[in-house]
Amino acid sequence: MQTINLKQYYPFCKEDTFVEVSDEVVETFLLFKRAEAARERKMYRYKAHYSLDYGNGIENDAIGWAQPSAEEIVLEQTEQEEMMRRLYEAISHLTPKQTRRLHARYVLGMKIKDIAAMEGVHPSRIGHSIQGAIQSLRRYFERRKWTGSL
Repeated sequence: MQTINLKQYYPFCKEDTFVEVSDEVVETFLLFKRAEAARERKMYRYKAHYSLDYGNGIENDAIGWAQPSAEEIVLEQTEQEEMMRRLYEAISHLTPKQTRRLHARYVLGMKIKDIAAMEGVHPSRIGHSIQGAIQSLRRYFERRKWTGSL
C-alpha cells in the first residue's frame, strides 16, 4: 500500500488530500502519467501546436471535425448510388419470397416472428429464408468482384 496525493491527479482537488491505495492503483496512475507525458513530447517534437484562431481547418482535423469537400460529397453520393443500383440488381435475382421477407425484415424493420405470423409459417423458415437470401447476395457480389459493406 502506498500513499498518494489526489491533488496531483485530479485538477478539481484544490488542497492536499492523501489517500492510501493499493500498488495496482499507483501503477495505473503512473502509466497514465507516462502516456500523457509521451503525448506532450510527441506534440512538441512534431510541432503539433494547434490554435483555434488559425483558419485553415487544422484544428478541425486535430479534433476530428473535418468537413468533407464538395468533391468528396459528390463522390460519396455517386458511390452510394452505384451501391444501391448493384444491390437492387442483386435482389432482383432472389426469389419473390426471399425478396419479400428480406424487405420486411431490413427495410420495414419487422421481427422474424411477426413476419412468420403474417405469412402463417414457423419463424425458423423465415430465418432460414433470410439467411439464404443474404448468402445469395454475398455470392452474387463475390462473382462480380465487387466489395461493398454487405
